[in-house]
Amino acid sequence: MVRLVQISHPEQGRRVGQVCGDQLVLLRQYRTVYDLAMAAIGNAVTLVESVRADTGDERIDYDPVYEGRSSWRLLPCFDHPMEPSRCHVSGTGLTHKASALNRQAMHESADDEQEMTDSMQMFQWGLERGHASTGAIGVQPEWFYKGNGSILRAHGEALEVPSFADDGGEEGEVAGLYLIDPDGHPRRVGMAIGNEFADHVMEKKNYLYLAPSKLRASAIGPELIAHPIYEDVRGTARVERQGRVVWSHDIATGERNMCHSLANLEHHQFKYEAHRRPGDVHVHFYGADAFSFGAGFALEDGDIMQIEWQQFGRPLRNPIRIDRKGPAFVGVKAL
Repeated sequence: MVRLVQISHPEQGRRVGQVCGDQLVLLRQYRTVYDLAMAAIGNAVTLVESVRADTGDERIDYDPVYEGRSSWRLLPCFDHPMEPSRCHVSGTGLTHKASALNRQAMHESADDEQEMTDSMQMFQWGLERGHASTGAIGVQPEWFYKGNGSILRAHGEALEVPSFADDGGEEGEVAGLYLIDPDGHPRRVGMAIGNEFADHVMEKKNYLYLAPSKLRASAIGPELIAHPIYEDVRGTARVERQGRVVWSHDIATGERNMCHSLANLEHHQFKYEAHRRPGDVHVHFYGADAFSFGAGFALEDGDIMQIEWQQFGRPLRNPIRIDRKGPAFVGVKAL
């Protein structure tokens, strides 16, 4: 399984490295995964074949880079290197049973707890019609927008809770990484560990606040996995505080654990013509199985969120940073 990272050096600039044990083998020609993927499309080869053709002799130790002790630093494992605004970050919710139950608990009241909420109804639709036969179109999932490439963070970088937010919490997921080819066809470049990160306190006030609760930073990486098996993926999400694990939960994803097939999620992501602009990048989160907020846990400033999926490389670790300044009014001036 080919695993790639993107790294940057203050003097040498950007490079792509293939993970080989405890070392990173740097590619020769292609300095970004975007360029590597575009070359693979142009040469009518797979991403893996493109990597093998460009593998060089330069090697650097992975541990110091991963641990933040090197002049090389990790970047998000996939992005649009020239125009962050052409990287679209989005996701689907209610794809896993646990997430639907968490949403149900958030939005039901003592008066209607015997009734099916909109969230559970949408989850039920997914169970019934989210795994359509090959080539058929299943029911559409919940969809949300998170922002453009400027909100992507790498392994080790902080995920910020802005001054206007009510909260910030991890959502351990797998993210699909896509590139639209010159003919307007979406290509799946690979997958990565993701921390979708959201404001669950805001969302709990009213489910119509879901949209603004998702407009937050998110993290992917550290590694891009080419051609992963997305069938039954197991992992762990945990929160560390001052060096001690204060919350941990086993998590699961993959088609066996979801009410939608991957093909159905991808169809509904790319059925929109605006999502098929040649040269654009998409980072799409597939949904979470469990998160600390659902267990009644609140993160504090400086906590470390760690997401780990088996067969998806080294864990993704990010501290949380809470802006305490207080919200500032943003005024608009007429021209």
